[in-house]
Amino acid sequence: MLTMRNMTSRLWHFGFATLAPAALIALGSVWGGIWIFAAVIHLTAMTTVLDRLIKPDETAEASQSDTALSVVIAAAHFALLPLVIGALVNPQLGALEKIALFFAAGLWFGQVSNANAHELIHRQSRALHRLGMWSYITLLFGHHTSAHVLVHHQHVATRADPNTSRKGESLYRYMVRAWVGSFQQGYVAERDRLVRIERSAWRNPYVVYVGGAVLCLSVATLLGGWQALLAYVGLCGYAQSQLLMSDYVQHYGLLRATHANGKPEPVAAKHSWNSPHWFSSALMLNATRHSDHHAHPGRHYPALTLPKDAPMLPRPLPLMASIALIPPLWRRIMDPKVDRWRNA
Repeated sequence: MLTMRNMTSRLWHFGFATLAPAALIALGSVWGGIWIFAAVIHLTAMTTVLDRLIKPDETAEASQSDTALSVVIAAAHFALLPLVIGALVNPQLGALEKIALFFAAGLWFGQVSNANAHELIHRQSRALHRLGMWSYITLLFGHHTSAHVLVHHQHVATRADPNTSRKGESLYRYMVRAWVGSFQQGYVAERDRLVRIERSAWRNPYVVYVGGAVLCLSVATLLGGWQALLAYVGLCGYAQSQLLMSDYVQHYGLLRATHANGKPEPVAAKHSWNSPHWFSSALMLNATRHSDHHAHPGRHYPALTLPKDAPMLPRPLPLMASIALIPPLWRRIMDPKVDRWRNA
């Protein structure tokens, strides 16, 4: 096993992991062929191999350059989205190329750009927060900006949180419950917040989320007709599924104990599944270090750590998300681990 020494303070591995597939997807959208399949390999096989070969050094430092990388990833997001949709309706690309491009782009938007938008909506800067918000809006998932911060972080690891998956619950049932529940509860949280600060109901960001989604759908239709609209909706749906799969895996079956007064115990490291695998963690901007994120939501991604007393996934997060697609196999692997943590 190789060991990374004194490299986590430098962001080259985050930049390579996140931006190299974006460049390959862009080249594939223009020229097709090998570039598309190279993007697929980067996001799947190469990530798996590097996760096995390289062990991370747990020391970490935050720096101003991590914000610069987040801005670059967001810019890549806004550039890639119309480029990929245009390629998916381009008759010059073959059917196999379009399938591979859809798969690679969906993975990048759902795993990389989602992780980056998640990072940005936690920033104190209004400009950075809005950059993350519009990343979600263009994926028709704007409500996640409110629901994640106001609902998920407050109620995580309880039944009041729609994004906390329950033991025995299949991924497919969870995705429907989580999408609908987070949309509804995020709206209620924003509505109640506006009442507290005595602001008009029109200041509710859901007006921007829904209005922005309608605008994006209209632009896609105007530029490419119904084919572009279908490609856009399909791509957004696939990207959203990646986000929901991550939430499903990272919180499966872990619930906070309830005190006699009805309040749950404080959030602790034991309430999130983590992944110690190096390259997939870099690909997802350390979203795999989920316990530390819930303990310190404002901490920048290079500085996130792996608590020693936190639950660890047996395989990298992307692989575990793929296993979750087969509920019997998922439960056979994860239910005993959930029971051990509940009884610990």
